[in-house]
Amino acid sequence: MNEHFNELTPAEAERLALLLEEMGEAQQIIGKILRHGYYSFHPKDETETANAALLAKEIGDVQAALKMMFDAKDISKDLVNESKAVKLKNVKRYLHHQEGP
Repeated sequence: MNEHFNELTPAEAERLALLLEEMGEAQQIIGKILRHGYYSFHPKDETETANAALLAKEIGDVQAALKMMFDAKDISKDLVNESKAVKLKNVKRYLHHQEGP
């Protein structure tokens, strides 16, 4: 029996924790890009991995966490896609530097 106040199973909580962690890592890279640019890299990084590549990796990690949540039926992929479509339709009126319809 699940006795935790939020009624999450340990597996559900673990998937949410993973998503939270991956989103935080993506936020950290976004902050670095805003400060230093897409093609900057940490001076001590011997591989000279650009921030753009680090962001792509972290977004992939976020997508992996989301897939786990979709597969477990924690959240609905259809509802996420519907929300994405609405956002893409409505957000453009508030953006100043984006092209397209």
